Amino acid sequence: MAAREKVMRMSVELPLWRALTAYRVLTMLYAVGLFATAYDRFPRPWVAIAYYCVLCGWTLATLPKVANEASCTRRFLAVDLTIALTGVLLTPVADSHQRIMEGGPTLPSIWTAGSVLAFAIKGGWRWAAYASTTVAVANLIERGAPVRDTVHNVILVWVAAIAIGYVVEVARASERTLARALEIEAATRERERLARDIHDSVLQVLAMVQRRGAVIGGEAAELGRLAGEQEVALRTLVSGGLRPVSRVSEDTAQGAVVRVVDDGPDRDDGPVDLRSLLAPYSGARVSLAEPGAPVELAPAAARELAAAVGAALDNVRVHAGEQARAWILVEDEPDAVVVTVRDDGPGIPEGRLAQAEGEGRLGVALSIRGRLRDLGGSAEWISVPGQGTEVELTVPKDSTTARGKAEQR
Repeated sequence: MAAREKVMRMSVELPLWRALTAYRVLTMLYAVGLFATAYDRFPRPWVAIAYYCVLCGWTLATLPKVANEASCTRRFLAVDLTIALTGVLLTPVADSHQRIMEGGPTLPSIWTAGSVLAFAIKGGWRWAAYASTTVAVANLIERGAPVRDTVHNVILVWVAAIAIGYVVEVARASERTLARALEIEAATRERERLARDIHDSVLQVLAMVQRRGAVIGGEAAELGRLAGEQEVALRTLVSGGLRPVSRVSEDTAQGAVVRVVDDGPDRDDGPVDLRSLLAPYSGARVSLAEPGAPVELAPAAARELAAAVGAALDNVRVHAGEQARAWILVEDEPDAVVVTVRDDGPGIPEGRLAQAEGEGRLGVALSIRGRLRDLGGSAEWISVPGQGTEVELTVPKDSTTARGKAEQR
């Protein structure tokens, strides 16, 4: 199936923009309500009415501007802060000096804090410090003297805005780190999948050509030598890493974005009988013992488990010889399916598996253990020198769910 691209968006600051949108509307209504309750105490109420008309129109018209970071431009922030400062400085014109000195609110009241918070969310703590400082200066000019209540409110807004700006900066850094981690995880998972496929096909053919060429001799020996060199080069490439298949980008409107190439959903929706996938492995030297009833697994899990069994049999042929016998035992347990592959070969010396993985021979590490790990299962080796090797492959029956959760992390 054609590959498709999954896009995972991550933004911890998007809820902050939504909260800011609601805050601006509510504080606008609050400021208008304060004026309405004290209308008869204003010596020049028409100044306040004109300002509130501008404030309400501006607030409602610019709601899309505070929906996300991309829409909240510098020009908008400058105009927004200017409207807030204008309202503060117009307060002495509309209201009486006595009410101002008694601690009466400014015309925009706490709506001004929304403008400062927009600076904080957009540009971090430095922008917040600039906006809150200008608001503090305007409030001091409006009062004419540093009254205790005014200083208290100014410091509160200043500290809160800087704190929110700092939190936003930390959140953005965390988003980038998480996006990078997801990119590395997706690239590693895809690399292991490709490495398994390469091991099951190309590397096996190259190894066979090398062995047969050495036996035949002559020109075939030279061909076998070249095949061996290519096998070593390909193993080095596979173990060293492949090109990442996921990309991290910055979407200023929605936060960090991870795009992962996905092969698409499984083609089969219903469960698959594992016995039908293992039957082709049975032959003159491979015996298959299975339950009398179907052994059902999710399609992806069944295919991966069958491929792991095939990789184990390949190891038997390579390391135990063409004349070695092998037995496949399938057990359908309540919570898992267990497949045991046993041979009568010479066994595996202690430490050989770790040594092979260090040399870049990934048959066990990826073709078997890697497949089972991706399914949430396990692969265990029991080997006694001179008494053969037994590989026990266990896959939980909810492996599809486990795999889905692993891909979402």
